[in-house]
Amino acid sequence: MTAQLALGTYRCRAIPEAAVRAAASGAQWIDTAPNYATGSAHDLLAPALAAHPSLRIATKAGYFTAATGADAVSAGVLTGDQARAGHSLIPDYVRWQIGRNREQLGRERLDLVLLHNPERAHPGDRPALHRAMREAFVVLEEAVAAGNVAGYGIATWAGLEKEAFTVGELLALAAEAAGGRDHLVAVQLPVSLVMMTPIVQALHGRGPLPAAAGAGLRVMASAPLHGGELPAMVDQELADLIRPGLTPAQACVLAVASCPGVTDVLLAASGAPHWSQAADAVAQPSLTAAKLREITGVLASP
Repeated sequence: MTAQLALGTYRCRAIPEAAVRAAASGAQWIDTAPNYATGSAHDLLAPALAAHPSLRIATKAGYFTAATGADAVSAGVLTGDQARAGHSLIPDYVRWQIGRNREQLGRERLDLVLLHNPERAHPGDRPALHRAMREAFVVLEEAVAAGNVAGYGIATWAGLEKEAFTVGELLALAAEAAGGRDHLVAVQLPVSLVMMTPIVQALHGRGPLPAAAGAGLRVMASAPLHGGELPAMVDQELADLIRPGLTPAQACVLAVASCPGVTDVLLAASGAPHWSQAADAVAQPSLTAAKLREITGVLASP
């Protein structure tokens, strides 16, 4: 089954218009973070979320802008030194950021809160990182119990690939934090024809994607076009190998959407043509595992 298209707002240049367009197209999810759009992403999204209550929102806690850091210091949840780091998993900060996210987005309950690149907290020190993540998961479980958050997870760039943590370890940390049934429901990681490792691993039944799928987790694939660079790197011959008749960008999106385990493909489409073309791509039948092996084999060859 082909994954669904969701709006990612990290590189989105026209967030309010893109959110309305995504809602009108039937997209179910919008992904954002308090530091996106130089700290204004939440406020820019709030009107669309109010107008479309069925839209589900995924946001984050971890990175923050200097202005947000100053507010956190004023609120007594971070010290000046901690704020200067621009990233934190400290429980008091995570708790405060969840409340701020709810207020800015205009949602009593957030559908999903992801710890944002948690590997940034204690680089090279897995035990300290895992302790910090467990403590943050405790706060997220409290927010679920209070009805303020529906579920939580992690959004990582390199944490899973470099094995700062595995999906199995995330599940174990969440179970410890919850003291029983946990509410870890999602992982977000880059998946593309540039960052192919998760695809290649999944085709061999290994890596984070099969592990997440086996645990019933939502898997959000970020950067499917590698920050917009990928279509220029894929010629029409390769696009036709992937699926005849698709543009290079569409072919790249379909490849990610067809990857086993991926449930959502996050696309930061600022313009209507880009969104509609991507929507047409994910409406196609999935690529087979054999076709994905062929594509990754071609791309891996010197």
